[in-house]
Amino acid sequence: MVTPVIRANLQKQGYKIIGSHSGVKICRWTKSQLRGRGGCYKHSFYGIESHRCMEATPSLACANKCVFCWRHHTNPVGKSWQWKMDDPIEIVNSAIDLHTNMIKQMKGVPGVTLERLSEGLSPRHCALSLVGEPIMYPEINSLIDELHRRRISTFLVTNAQFPEKIKFLKPVTQLYVSVDAATKDALKAIDRPLFGDFWERFMDSLTALKEKEQRTVYRLTLVKGWNTDDVDAYSKLFSIGKPDFVEIKGVTYCGSSATSKLTMENVPWHTDVKAFSEALALKSQGEYEVACEHAHSCCVLLAKTEKFKIDGQWYTWIDYEKFHDLVASGRSFNSRDYMAATPPWAVYGAEEGGFDPGQLRYRKERHHKSSR
Repeated sequence: MVTPVIRANLQKQGYKIIGSHSGVKICRWTKSQLRGRGGCYKHSFYGIESHRCMEATPSLACANKCVFCWRHHTNPVGKSWQWKMDDPIEIVNSAIDLHTNMIKQMKGVPGVTLERLSEGLSPRHCALSLVGEPIMYPEINSLIDELHRRRISTFLVTNAQFPEKIKFLKPVTQLYVSVDAATKDALKAIDRPLFGDFWERFMDSLTALKEKEQRTVYRLTLVKGWNTDDVDAYSKLFSIGKPDFVEIKGVTYCGSSATSKLTMENVPWHTDVKAFSEALALKSQGEYEVACEHAHSCCVLLAKTEKFKIDGQWYTWIDYEKFHDLVASGRSFNSRDYMAATPPWAVYGAEEGGFDPGQLRYRKERHHKSSR
């Protein structure tokens, strides 16, 4: 899967290639929380310890060529698995080794304490969302089993083009489906899928998500001028997949390239994301409410009111130890069995804007040119 050119391009972007089709990369939020400067939105929304989070994928290949792709399409594409397959245990071992080596390189960086460094060397969470389409990997269930055996929680993101894979996926801590557009034409324009029947696959993926007992999420990436005017159409998709949560995030601008002509004009402000989120919540007629925000990431969370709001208190956070105990028990369980209370600072409208007050806010100094 990984040709010399692809390998060179991904390595230049900071990716560590594992075997013939997997990868791992240290996230800027991992570095940030190692330095005590705050975690990512997953910390605010779900209690993830960003400095103990490993971002990886068992498949660098993808079935879409999205206009907002962070990798500018330096990764391979494909509609089915057609490559040599590496062992899932070897992938997990290598991912942890490479990740912890990158953590070790943070030793001595200002703000990094020995305590946080020690914690970072023992990852407790894996975001299977780095690049490509993780669910394409034929042994994805075995890989998930291995992560859970080590009591490493899993957030898996799929681009909604492999509904059968979703159906047969084992329980993960949280399962995401990317909902990049709400209409067929918009989805074709923004995701640029390889499959001719992409819309049917997309809809079948949402239907498959509804059958999952564990936590499920629609992930919306807002791109100004592309997909921010379809509140009604997005709202109609809620009844198909009935997700527990809806994450709404402003697109991250990663520079223009030959494959994408996006500019900063396409990046919404946090106020835009909030307005869109509030409008979606209103459309749901109380089924969903705006629960959390992380202003720094330009990200807002809608949550199912009946399920995750109890006596006026939100329970969007996760009891990770309880989750692992439930997995190990072999019994069936659902998303309410491992929920935990959301702290006040993470709740929508809080003065902190989703920034953990236990962390130290860091702002870069702005150097203005002299008027002379």
